[in-house]
Amino acid sequence: MPSRREFLSTVATALAASRAMSAIAVSPQAAIASPLNGPIGLQLWSLRDYLPKDLPGTLAKVKAMGFREVEGAGLWGHGAVDFRKALDTAGLRCQSAHMGYERLRDDLSGAFAEAKSMGATWVVCPWIPHDKGFTRDVTLGAAELFNRAGKSAHEAGLRFSYHCHGYEFVPSKEGTLFDTLIGATDPAQVSIQVDVFHAFHGGADPAALIAKLGPRVTSLHLKDLKKGAPVTAGTGVGTPDIDVPVGTGQIDMGAVLTAARKAGTALYYVEDESATPLANIPKSVAWLQAFRYPSTR
Repeated sequence: MPSRREFLSTVATALAASRAMSAIAVSPQAAIASPLNGPIGLQLWSLRDYLPKDLPGTLAKVKAMGFREVEGAGLWGHGAVDFRKALDTAGLRCQSAHMGYERLRDDLSGAFAEAKSMGATWVVCPWIPHDKGFTRDVTLGAAELFNRAGKSAHEAGLRFSYHCHGYEFVPSKEGTLFDTLIGATDPAQVSIQVDVFHAFHGGADPAALIAKLGPRVTSLHLKDLKKGAPVTAGTGVGTPDIDVPVGTGQIDMGAVLTAARKAGTALYYVEDESATPLANIPKSVAWLQAFRYPSTR
C-alpha cells in the first residue's frame, strides 16, 4: 500500500497536470492570419453544447484558437449586457448577430437593441419558419418582413441580411423560391449570407450563387459536406455526421472563396455542426489559412 505522503504527492502531481492542461486549452494564441478578403471568424452556434454551461470558459477557448471575430447566435442564458462583458473579457468582437424570424416579426426594436448591445452592426435572420412546407406564400411573406427589417435596420444604423438554408432551392416561376425571395427584396436593404454547406446540400452551386448575387453576398458560413453524402434540392438541414472540416468534403471551396472575393464579401465565419466541433474547427482554420487565391495572370 502506498504511504500517505506518496498518495498526496500523486494527487498533487495529477492536479498540477490538470491545471497545466486547462492553461494550455485557454492560453492566448496569435490571431488567425487570414488570406481571405476579410478576417476569419467563428459562428458561436458551433459551440452550442458548451456555451450554456460555461460562457466565459468557452469564449476563452475560442480566443485560444486564434479567433478575434465571432458571430452571435443567442445569449446562452445571459443578458445582452453580461454577454457583451464576457466577449470583451475574452477579447472577442461580435460584428454580426443572428436573430430569429419571430423575434424580428414581433419585436424588431428589441432585436436591434440587443444586437447593438452585443456590439453588432449586422443582424441576420437564419431561418424562415415553414411547418407546412416552404411555399411561395411563405417566401413572399418573408420578403415583406425582410424589407421592413432592412429599412428599419438602416434607420437604426444597422444592416440586415438573410442566411440561406437550402430549403429555398426548389422550383418556382422565377427559377427557384430563393430567386423569388431575391427578386421580392430590396437589394439596398437586404443582403445575403451564403451558408455554403446548406446551399450545396440543398441543390445549389454556392460559387455560382455568389457570382450571381455579387455584392449582395456580404458574408459566408464556411463548412463542408462529407464526400458521398447525397445532395437533394430543397434539403434544409443536415445531420452532424455529414458536416466535415472545410476543404475535406465535396464543395469546391477554392471556387467559393474566389467568387466571394470578386463579389466583395468581407465577413467569413467558420461554422461547425458536427459532433466534435472543438476538434474540427482548428482543421477548418488550418485549411483556410493555407488557401491561396488562384493567380489572375
